[in-house]
Amino acid sequence: MWEYRDQVAIAGIGYTELIRRNPRTLLSLTVEATDAALADAGLTRADVDGLATTPTMPVYGGAKGNRDGIDVVTPGHLSGALRIRDNITWLGNTMPMVTHAAIDAINALVAGTCTHVVLYRALHMPQGRYSNFTSARAGGKDQFFAPYGFSMPAGWAATVARRYLDLADATRESFARFIVDNRERAHLNPNAFFRGKSLTTDEYLSSRMIADPITMLDCDLPVDGAVAIVLTRTDRARDLPNPPALISGYAASNHVGATGVPMTLEDILAGAEATGDRLWNAAGIGRDEIDIAQLYDGFSIFTYTWLEGLGFCDRGDAADFIDEGNARPTGSLPLNTGGGCLAEGRLHGMTQLTEAAYQVTNRAGERQIPGAQRSVVTVSNGLAGSTAFVISAAG
Repeated sequence: MWEYRDQVAIAGIGYTELIRRNPRTLLSLTVEATDAALADAGLTRADVDGLATTPTMPVYGGAKGNRDGIDVVTPGHLSGALRIRDNITWLGNTMPMVTHAAIDAINALVAGTCTHVVLYRALHMPQGRYSNFTSARAGGKDQFFAPYGFSMPAGWAATVARRYLDLADATRESFARFIVDNRERAHLNPNAFFRGKSLTTDEYLSSRMIADPITMLDCDLPVDGAVAIVLTRTDRARDLPNPPALISGYAASNHVGATGVPMTLEDILAGAEATGDRLWNAAGIGRDEIDIAQLYDGFSIFTYTWLEGLGFCDRGDAADFIDEGNARPTGSLPLNTGGGCLAEGRLHGMTQLTEAAYQVTNRAGERQIPGAQRSVVTVSNGLAGSTAFVISAAG
């Protein structure tokens, strides 16, 4: 069991509006989310002595912007905008996902390096199609992948989805049932981009194909916006306005496939299984003690592979598990109760962390799952760079 189980907590959450093509600067959105999280936690800017994020722009194949405050927001830049630079004792600029920055922040807090950390993710959708390969030259693996259009995550995920459907004897109708149900969950989430925007099975099945069998609606939704959470030690969090959401354990994947292909079904499942084993050991619980799941859905297929990799169902059975209604709010394992990345918006793991915190502290409003005490959170696809957490209610 992890030595510091339940000693760090999420004490506040702040969102900006999540929209497409926001005319505001990314820095202004990040400041807004930070101030909202601090207000939610009953703190002020002067209380912050740590900032952490992953300051990247999600563009594949084309030019990545690196203008601080416009394309990305680094902690150093944000500390200046907040006028708290002299207060800061710890900054985290951690790759590859923002939840790795969360792990570093957790460790900094238990080490006593800082007292209140704002973990944030600021994202915007650049002009054009972010997955287009626009370079006239291809180096490294791209010289083999790019000529075949295999240089974007949707293409990589499509090969995983196709193999999964074939081996599980499932169809795209199974994906449709999951995504239509997921959209319904988003209607109860005031932060969700797709709140109030319904989806039918026919609309899903006829949506634009990106890389067979992945359609537009199997991909997470690029948005402009920011979200922030306040992390602090649990003994401090208990004196703040909100009930604390405790970090009961975390794990990071180190699984790298042997083929050099970005994703294969077998590698993703192997990585998810190993990560899950480490997570349950760290948290000192079994998967049967989990009430709800916030599983990463950058592409819809990842929810299926995480369900199987974490052991909530056997290999090849996730489609049946979902078809039977187990993932619905009234099911045995309510899944992505706020709509996830597919319906709330692409926030690279923050969606999963915030929803878990809302649920276990009974602050999820009309989408609250009664009696939710523990949530599992996963981010990315199970391969190296992925993370997983158990978030628990305070005893």
